[in-house]
Amino acid sequence: MTRILIFGGHGKVALLLEPLLVRDGHTVTAVIRDPAHEAEVAATGAQPVVADVELLDVEQLTNLVAGNDVVVWSAGAGGGDPARTYAVDRDAAIRSMEAAAAARVDRFVMVSWLGSRPDHGVAADSSFFPYADAKRAADEHLAASALDWTILAPGALTLDPPTGRIEVDPVGRGAVPRADVAATIAAAIADDSTIGRTIRFGGGDEVIGHAIAG
Repeated sequence: MTRILIFGGHGKVALLLEPLLVRDGHTVTAVIRDPAHEAEVAATGAQPVVADVELLDVEQLTNLVAGNDVVVWSAGAGGGDPARTYAVDRDAAIRSMEAAAAARVDRFVMVSWLGSRPDHGVAADSSFFPYADAKRAADEHLAASALDWTILAPGALTLDPPTGRIEVDPVGRGAVPRADVAATIAAAIADDSTIGRTIRFGGGDEVIGHAIAG
């Protein structure tokens, strides 16, 4: 049995991921900010824990992470406020990596986005720039760490039904159902060949497990 901690446990992708992991026999803890969301998270089979990652320091995050086998970062500020975007998508994400290392929880799966790279091409005066810049910084920090990391970088997220199939390194926006992103996270956790890799993907025709295998 694997103990998995998900940051951003009430996000649309996380709510689809949690029942998949529970079904596979894992013990899942979902970190959420709003206590009003506890019941919805609990209904997935995950154990909700109320904590605001924006406010927790590394020591507090270490206590939260300790005892787990895998950390999944699926949290985000949701855009809009540049300061909060940096505070959550970059700074809190990096603190969670440092906490995982301190707690000796080596496996860390980052949910990123398709364009998260130094040459993302988002203009500095764009409202999307803080998100692009924050995700790039978080991904670079993770890739330089000693953790057993995987960065999963999907394209534009949709609410379409799951297909069970994706395309790695898609051309264009790489639109992909959130349910397939959730399934890709679950598959990556189960496949150690994904360690040390950034996997950029969108909707496609290849079975998820085959598409991400190293």
